[in-house]
Amino acid sequence: MKIKKVEIAGKQVMPFTICSGIVTTKVSCLERMAQDIPELGVLTTKSIGPEPRSGNREPILAEYMPGGFVNAVGLTNPGPEEFAKELSSAKIPSGKFLLCSAFGKNPDEFVHVVRVLEPYADGFELNLSCPHAQGHGLAVGQDKELSESIIKAVVSVTKKPVFVKLSPNLPNIAEAAKSAMQSGAYGITAINTVGPKYWSVDGNPVLTNKVGGMSGRGILPFGLSAVRDITSKLGRIPIIGMGSIATAQDVKEYGYAGASIFGIGSALIGMTEREIKQYLRHLVRDLEEDTNSVSTLPLMLKHPPMDYKKVQVDEMLDVACDFKLIRTNAGFYASPGQFVFAWIPGPGEKPFSVMDDNPLTLGVLERGPFTHAIDSLKKGDSFYIRGPYGKSLDVDSSDEHVLVGGGCGIAGIYLIAKSASESHTPVKILLAAKDRAHIPYLDNFKNFGEVLVATEDGSNGKKGLVTDLFGYIQLPSQGVRFYNCGPKRMIEAVLPLERKFARDENIYSSVDWMTRCGVGLCGSCADEKGRRTCVEGPFMNP
Repeated sequence: MKIKKVEIAGKQVMPFTICSGIVTTKVSCLERMAQDIPELGVLTTKSIGPEPRSGNREPILAEYMPGGFVNAVGLTNPGPEEFAKELSSAKIPSGKFLLCSAFGKNPDEFVHVVRVLEPYADGFELNLSCPHAQGHGLAVGQDKELSESIIKAVVSVTKKPVFVKLSPNLPNIAEAAKSAMQSGAYGITAINTVGPKYWSVDGNPVLTNKVGGMSGRGILPFGLSAVRDITSKLGRIPIIGMGSIATAQDVKEYGYAGASIFGIGSALIGMTEREIKQYLRHLVRDLEEDTNSVSTLPLMLKHPPMDYKKVQVDEMLDVACDFKLIRTNAGFYASPGQFVFAWIPGPGEKPFSVMDDNPLTLGVLERGPFTHAIDSLKKGDSFYIRGPYGKSLDVDSSDEHVLVGGGCGIAGIYLIAKSASESHTPVKILLAAKDRAHIPYLDNFKNFGEVLVATEDGSNGKKGLVTDLFGYIQLPSQGVRFYNCGPKRMIEAVLPLERKFARDENIYSSVDWMTRCGVGLCGSCADEKGRRTCVEGPFMNP
């Protein structure tokens, strides 16, 4: 079958989108994929509410079966004013349809969001279906009168198409769709996640929200049933179908049921931008040639590890009052540059560089409630690990390697130094911190190569910053690779110095962008270039 573009309010666009709240949640990432992926005709934003919202604490995502997930992000968003500011400078191709998702508790809140985003949106999607945000989403969508008043209020202030996103948990989704269309909606999005549902490990609820919406392979029948029921009652209306779409056959089944636009979400787990482009290209080819090549792509066969492994604290090393090394009793294979999530039921989880993998050792700087909780563990206490994540680094090279670590970023280069030394790669190591107590494993580092140290208080090495150390190293004019790990300000300071010896493709930096899922789905770690650092990095070229 030849893939035909669909018309939405006069725009002819390709019939694929990435579901709201998946991957393209930062404007930088949305813009990047809008420009680079021709198959994405509809660009759906994350749901934006009337006020900034931080969402739920991690974990926000758990895998209950292969390809099946529960999630409770909590409608994280910067608020409409900040989001509008970000959209105002975004370069979205004119051939794309920008569908801005909105949520709120009442008509006034929805109208406020729509009015602020109106100058930048081609249309709106009203989220009346999120199953895990108290007072929003499904809580609103289940109230027929409230839903009708919201839709009528929104369509009265915009002439742009309005889609209403409905939940499969409604007792009669076809009746809800009919009510939405009679209230002035242009079309329907079906479905949102199923639930809320519960998932646990060793009796502990994984999500800090305790319950979340089900997505992925387990909800295909829910999505197909919803779209079919709506079409059976209303005939062919504009429907964005979603829920477990992964293959060409899934797209066909949604098309048979009545959808004309197709939303893809959880199937993109772990994919880099290049892999998403490859996946969508093969998906379209499968539809046109009646094949199933997408199922055999290596990117579909690889799957990031989401299971939790219980580990025990073997030793807590007090490097400094606010920085500790946690050495476990577990071997845990990780490649240089990768990271893991540490989870303590209750306090939550956070990502950490793998400082060493034999045994698994983490360096933890106390910054908030979770890092306080993990730093308070004692010998014999247990916690959980999932991963590893991120791209591994190839350190087996004749090039001279210069490793630059600042502050807690020092933990991120230890395994690189160790692996490079084992492969007989020449290594120089530049370490900087506020004082000697914040430079872990200093004697161990010296086993791997030449080490230079800078401390702000002069308690070890040169008094000053890591940039002050560059004047003390001898490097060839070519054949040098740099690996940087530390705060953004440090990275920005060392890059001009490193570019005197190496091209950008030989400079790798890991900046402290906070990832919340680790597998590329939540999009929270996208940098200013739109790269999701958890799958594209964490060590990336400038």
